Amino acid sequence: MNQTKQLASRISEVFLNGTWIANTNYKNELDNLDFRIANKKIESLNSISVLAQHIHYYISGILNVYVNNKLEISDKFSFNFSPIKSQYAWESFLSRFWGDTELLIQYIENMTEEDLNIDFVDEKYGTYSRNINGILEHSYYHLGQIVLIKKLVLHF
Repeated sequence: MNQTKQLASRISEVFLNGTWIANTNYKNELDNLDFRIANKKIESLNSISVLAQHIHYYISGILNVYVNNKLEISDKFSFNFSPIKSQYAWESFLSRFWGDTELLIQYIENMTEEDLNIDFVDEKYGTYSRNINGILEHSYYHLGQIVLIKKLVLHF
């Protein structure tokens, strides 16, 4: 399997269908979750909803680079989200999250090995490879938080 297919597979694993690294994935943790649980705050911790929206923010931002060749996200806005106020809104958000992730996976799968070494929008952001690996690492970090917060919310 070439490197682009491996990276696409790893993105799919953390978000949609894998259990090898963390024994779970975002879809397992977030689908069928009541929006009230997703929004519940425990002290100063972010809610599950905010963490999910935070990660989706980066998925959609990277996807926009593939679609429009524009990087239009900024770290300073990566936690600025309105509360999700209904189960319908939560499920709509999750549908966008999964759809954007699936589309990003397709773009990564269709890259060539050489494309991975091209600068991601600008030299200062590194290569496509670096950014794809960065989203993987960032996503596992927050997946761990979601799992722990979910356990805390369900037990308190």
